[in-house]
Amino acid sequence: MPRRGMWSLFLDRGIPFRELSPALTKGIMPPTRILLDTDPGIDDSLAILLALASPEISLEGISVVHGNCSAEQGTVNALSVLELAKVSHIPVYKGCELPLVQPSLLAPETHGDKGIGYAKLPEPQTKPQVQKGSDFLIEKIMSAPGEITLVCIGPLTNVALAIRLEPRIVNTVKEVFIMGGAIRHEGNQTPVAEFNTYVDPHAAHIVYHSGMPIILTPLDATYQCILTQDDVNRLLKIDSPITNFIADATRFYMEFHDEYQEIEGCVINDPLTLALTFIPELCDYQELYVDVDISGGVSMGNTFADFYKMTKKPANMMVALGVRPRDFIELFLERMEKFALESNISPGPTTP
Repeated sequence: MPRRGMWSLFLDRGIPFRELSPALTKGIMPPTRILLDTDPGIDDSLAILLALASPEISLEGISVVHGNCSAEQGTVNALSVLELAKVSHIPVYKGCELPLVQPSLLAPETHGDKGIGYAKLPEPQTKPQVQKGSDFLIEKIMSAPGEITLVCIGPLTNVALAIRLEPRIVNTVKEVFIMGGAIRHEGNQTPVAEFNTYVDPHAAHIVYHSGMPIILTPLDATYQCILTQDDVNRLLKIDSPITNFIADATRFYMEFHDEYQEIEGCVINDPLTLALTFIPELCDYQELYVDVDISGGVSMGNTFADFYKMTKKPANMMVALGVRPRDFIELFLERMEKFALESNISPGPTTP
């Protein structure tokens, strides 16, 4: 059973988020220190913006992995989104360009050739850090035992490599939030496999069985969280580079969801996972033993859970299986509206 951090303790004690949030935002409690491992990515970019718009967390660095686009392009996208938000002092680290075993698989049909749909951002003026993404994760986690929360919203290659290079991070990290898998939900890459897990199932297998304190957000929860065109139109009432970016990026994403999945709007998987670090009450959870199929064939990358304890193995993660989708979408919209307005008012420094 994974270790349980501050957010689950509040749930256990029945403290509602409406009482917890003012304590966080007024500085009574320090913000959660976050490292984001990502493959930006349309919804990854929205997760970055949500992190920056949320005072409950402190985004201390971004490691980029292959997935929605190449690690090279994803690094450019991360830097560009940070510059869009006027926070280019946050460091970005390029990570793994290829899965551990499988051949490369990118998603231009879902996220566009450059990973951000129809959005166009200037080439970033800032540069990525020289250190590799997995080395950054190790150094940061080991430098602050029990203080760093890792949020993983892409394939888990960087994290698996970090575990192999420095196994002590397993017991040093505070919590690990992962967007991935499809437990009782159909897959979005194959009939049974979710994209992040399918891209590097061997990495997911390493992480799932590492002993890290994992909170998994599978498609069972995320595919209920649909951003609609009406939601985007609401954001566009504020004329801002941020709202315009969201509209241009998600327009491509909505076209994909409509054509391939008959969904009106677009699913924003990654922002939900990020939001659970500071408002866990959005979801309902179950402690489960979860594994991923790496045997090959049609079930490759299938993430499955032992609901009836048939394997007799102890739970290795908390799994978000239920969600209050419109509560989350409303949170996202409110944060983006406020962030866009604040960005319009003040240019803000781009360096500390």
